[in-house]
Amino acid sequence: MSAILPSTAAVAAQVRVGRVPKSTFRQHIAERLRAAILEGELAPGAQLVESALAAQFDVSRGPLREALRQLVEEGLLVTVPYTGTHVISLSVEDVREIYSMRITLERFAFEQAWNKRDDAFRRELVRRQQALTACIDAGDDAASIQAELELHGLAYETSGHRLLQRTWQSLRGRLQLYWAAHHRAHGTRGPRRDAHDSYVQAALGDDLQAMLAEISTHMGRGAQQTELFLSTPPKSSPGAAP
Repeated sequence: MSAILPSTAAVAAQVRVGRVPKSTFRQHIAERLRAAILEGELAPGAQLVESALAAQFDVSRGPLREALRQLVEEGLLVTVPYTGTHVISLSVEDVREIYSMRITLERFAFEQAWNKRDDAFRRELVRRQQALTACIDAGDDAASIQAELELHGLAYETSGHRLLQRTWQSLRGRLQLYWAAHHRAHGTRGPRRDAHDSYVQAALGDDLQAMLAEISTHMGRGAQQTELFLSTPPKSSPGAAP
């Protein structure tokens, strides 16, 4: 499980915000906090102080707590008794577990969905790949992560397997953090533009075994560099205290 990074003081979220429409308080707060987490603006282990957040968003505690609860359910935040709500941290062991779990889940998803792939599936897969490419071209890292989740999620949706779908939903938060760390490890604002070409080609093809092999290969790309990124202490800035 992810460990909360030690801290001597609560870290208030410093998120650039404006006035939020009352009808969509929870949605806007969740979206902005999610983007701040994925972009590294809110560091792993940072404690979210409700009073500071409520003042920044100019909202009451009610919708703020609903948004925080949503991000806890997504796996981006964790609430620890007597210590508050924190951004989860992602360890090397987490990356290894995500890698092994994703391979198992996605291979099973395609086994379940393979004979259910119709013209609508193929059109939707291409559309989602194009949406991901547009996010990459725009340099929008948070949006590219969401688009990549949607692309990989199609097999789960098509499988019709409800328990598998719930398991996939429970993994999404950690997967978002993994991808954000992966992108920072590679110094990019999203995956490579052609990173999913062979994946999509196999998913549109007629060879299930080729698709299963592609999943294993696809999931392994960049994992080692991401592990190295997470295990390397950040460099101190010039003049910083030792």
